[in-house]
Amino acid sequence: MAHVIPFRGVRYNPRVVSDMSDVVAPPYDRVYPDVQEACLARHPNNIVRIIKGQATPSDNDTENVYSRAAASLSSWLQQGVLIRDETPAIYAYHQEYTFEGQTFTRKGIIALGQLEPEKVHAHEKTLRGPKEDRLRLMQATEANFGHIFMLYSDPARSADRAVESAICGQAPLIQARDSDGNLHQVWSITSTETIRVVQEALLSRELYIADGHHRYETAVNYMRECQAKGWRPAAPESFDSRMMTLFNIDEPGMTIRPIHRLVHGVSSERIRLFFDHAAARFTVIDTSNRDEAMKVLSDHRDGHAFACFTEDRCAVLALPDGADVASVVPGTASLDYKALDVSILHAAVLDDLLGIDAKALEEQTHLTYTVDPADGEARVAQGTEQMLILLNATSPEQVRGIADHGEKMPQKSTDFYPKLLTGLVLSKMEIQR
Repeated sequence: MAHVIPFRGVRYNPRVVSDMSDVVAPPYDRVYPDVQEACLARHPNNIVRIIKGQATPSDNDTENVYSRAAASLSSWLQQGVLIRDETPAIYAYHQEYTFEGQTFTRKGIIALGQLEPEKVHAHEKTLRGPKEDRLRLMQATEANFGHIFMLYSDPARSADRAVESAICGQAPLIQARDSDGNLHQVWSITSTETIRVVQEALLSRELYIADGHHRYETAVNYMRECQAKGWRPAAPESFDSRMMTLFNIDEPGMTIRPIHRLVHGVSSERIRLFFDHAAARFTVIDTSNRDEAMKVLSDHRDGHAFACFTEDRCAVLALPDGADVASVVPGTASLDYKALDVSILHAAVLDDLLGIDAKALEEQTHLTYTVDPADGEARVAQGTEQMLILLNATSPEQVRGIADHGEKMPQKSTDFYPKLLTGLVLSKMEIQR
């Protein structure tokens, strides 16, 4: 069930920040060192300074990236760089973007959602390190910065129609572009009637985490920590709710990109014999270049295939039609789980052929990830990676199906595009101690 709660959002003051594109950033897990540097260079108050600050050699238990994040947040609020809306609201969030030559608009609703972990469907495994990092930031700042990307299904579009009616003819409150040129727009909706319609429309809906599993689990961990201390919420914006952006899976504009794998640290003998050993289970289709490989991969979208690039060969591994996927992926998981390309990849390619087992995946010792095939191919050519493995994308229906089984996909199974920008709207907690 989706308990939608209006809140007094914290946002950048347009009198201080003239171009919101200068202060927003990708989600923290996409803030790589070069992105971090670029964001910090764009504006002294870029949100990256809070969500992923720069460590220093002198950092200690009391002076570190988390304490500096808390100090920056407090200072920006006091100086009026950030302002808090007077009236509780939900916020319409539109993302206009281009993907594979077509233009889409994805429409969502930013609101607080009551934390109910037993009722929210997750589909992806999480890692301990990122959760510890996000928990320390939440403890220091008592705020929500990034969004939880939530999906729900409502073919009747009741909430969508109410939101569209409320913002019709209104200029957006916030407008920014991301590094890919995608347009992000936000409208504030304070109408109690519109909010009531949205709340009622979503109350009976199941919620699925599309992106933000680490952030959601961190919020739950923090809530339990606060409850154990006997703390109580002092406002709707507190530790028992979390800022989310909800998208109707039945609306157009739900684009998922595949996350490709880059392999390193594997013995040269395994790489040399990779395609020979792969032929025992897969049909190996040699290709002359990346474009050809990606076309062959796309032609196998209804089957199971992977385009693999080493320094001297590129070929597509295709599981033969009629192959028993239940036997390819060991264990007692559902057939839906075993039929995921990423499940087959992890079992039959990474583990069986390259020796990268579940422990190595958890420790992140042999894989890096990219959504850009050209970037991945270049890294292999440069010798910084041994192999690039391209996948077809997971579908929204597969995401929902796995979550309905109560199962978790392997890490980095989906890349919902475009990402939700951090810094458009924030939520500051109020806690009674």
